[in-house]
Amino acid sequence: MIGCGAIGSAALELLRGDAMVKIDQVIVPDFALAEARGVCARLAPQARVATRVDLETSPPDLIAECAGHAAVAEHVVPALSRGFPAVVASIGSLADAALWESLNDAATRGGARVQLIAGAIGAIDALAAARIGGLTSVEYIGRKPPSGWRGTPAEAVVDLDRMSAPATIFSGTAREAARTYPKNANVAATVSLAGLGLDATRATLIADPGVTQNVHRVIAAGAFGRMELTLENHPLAANPKTSALTVYSLVRAIRGAVSGVSI
Repeated sequence: MIGCGAIGSAALELLRGDAMVKIDQVIVPDFALAEARGVCARLAPQARVATRVDLETSPPDLIAECAGHAAVAEHVVPALSRGFPAVVASIGSLADAALWESLNDAATRGGARVQLIAGAIGAIDALAAARIGGLTSVEYIGRKPPSGWRGTPAEAVVDLDRMSAPATIFSGTAREAARTYPKNANVAATVSLAGLGLDATRATLIADPGVTQNVHRVIAAGAFGRMELTLENHPLAANPKTSALTVYSLVRAIRGAVSGVSI
């Protein structure tokens, strides 16, 4: 497990006691070692907490990333190049074209598969299937309460503490959204990679004092017809920027990697 923050610790809690899954290593930066050791003592006492993945003495069957964008380059890419499969939660990191190329090259070179989880959005399978027939448009609209935008460039756009009406804090391509709001726009990147790509997908991000949930809306049209999906997700208690469904999606991917049948 790469990361032991809000997503990682919540995933460890859900996986605790799962007879099919053993968390062998938990990888965090130096400054997070003490906190991660405390979490693992409670949720995954068998896991070793370190700053680097041990691919030699204890080679993992699967690497699960939920640590943020830098971790994909630092930990996932080298592991893929050595032939270790991975699941990645920080999809927004792939708005960086160089990192996207590195990830693909490493997976090909190592003969390993990397799965990009759906995270907080649904119907990614339908969108990816629709792309085969031809998509004409894909739009993503993300709406979160003001607390979900704290610590982001939205603070320079609106006064998050005194909002009385919804405000659009970003409108542009999904690539720009992921670069500007890397901790909030994973869904925009995921929708884009499944559909028309980061530069052809439109993204709108809204701070809305009238909602208490993270609301994700996808509108797509093409040869298949038209699709409109809205998800109203409860935010993760430990991190309102993230939907709780992201944790469930990561756990599903991990369990799916060890299950005989997966859907």
